[in-house]
Amino acid sequence: MSDGHDRLRLFSAQVFGKLEGAMTAGMIHLGDRLGLYRALADADQPMTSVELAVATDLHERWVREWLHNQAAARLLDHDVADGDDRFSMSREAKAVLATPDHPAFGMGMFHRLPATMQSLERMPESFETGLGHDYDSHGAQGAEGIERSFEPWNNANLLRTVLPAMDGVVDLLQNGARLADVGCGAGSAVMMMAEAFPNSEFVGYDISRHALDRARAKLASSPLPNARFIDPRDERLPRDGSFDVITTFDCIHDMSHPQDTIDAIRLSLHDDGHWLLVDIDAADDLAGNMEANPMASLLYGVSVLSCMSSAMSEPGGAGLGTLGLPASKAEEMARAAGFTRFERLPVDHAVNAFYEIRP
Repeated sequence: MSDGHDRLRLFSAQVFGKLEGAMTAGMIHLGDRLGLYRALADADQPMTSVELAVATDLHERWVREWLHNQAAARLLDHDVADGDDRFSMSREAKAVLATPDHPAFGMGMFHRLPATMQSLERMPESFETGLGHDYDSHGAQGAEGIERSFEPWNNANLLRTVLPAMDGVVDLLQNGARLADVGCGAGSAVMMMAEAFPNSEFVGYDISRHALDRARAKLASSPLPNARFIDPRDERLPRDGSFDVITTFDCIHDMSHPQDTIDAIRLSLHDDGHWLLVDIDAADDLAGNMEANPMASLLYGVSVLSCMSSAMSEPGGAGLGTLGLPASKAEEMARAAGFTRFERLPVDHAVNAFYEIRP
């Protein structure tokens, strides 16, 4: 067999391996949505397809085929006992697939997978016109998926690890300060900090109507008197330096005009204030991302369908994209807005980098 034919077979296998991943990702979405992972995780022993179908009140034949996909993908453990195929979850699988309060829980992106992939229908027009689509184009499901993506790690680490890594911020918030979370999404971080620091005031800003609806609904059902949520198109960030702390979690790279936002952050922040910038840990160029990040192809794909699309959703959008805000770019933009101190915080995260930026 010729070398050329071997290379063709290998390349074809590589291409269809990507398709396998896409199909299995869809099955992960279904496993989460239908409660299949939860039922497996709750079981005290491996289950047959019949037992899982009964536990979830689903049709056995469909459950069986789903289980076969998951076992073939090596996501579920499989064994044969008394002639029956039985399926179970490893400790790691339970953490990632079935435990929402575990920091490693990963179902958020799979929750919003249908809405993300549906945007493929809109992409040809975007490639032709240059205009993308904002986050609300992914619907309420998209906002909920983002919430589920970031909540588990933040719940475990924001108060315990991230804020204490900043210079004096915990004491500041304990004594009474004003904090704005720009790009607050569904408001989970705002509400968690508001509960932890009752002497301080917290304001979340976001332009996603779906996210704000979720944030306001959660706030309405809580007793917190020191938090509120605002659409900056209705009430913009103040320009009087009245905030002591500003946070931005994984949102600057999504913005159509990020420099304008960073300029507004500086004007809103006290001259002795603190800006916590959390964004995707990226290299300065494609080669660097390909070398250092095994998920680079995934993140560039997410960028086309979501992050860069949002960043190009208005004329003249900056289009930074998912991997478009490396430390060098973030520092350059911060200094252009008038910030003078830029420090990377010693926070360990699989995807994000954490910076404390000060005037």
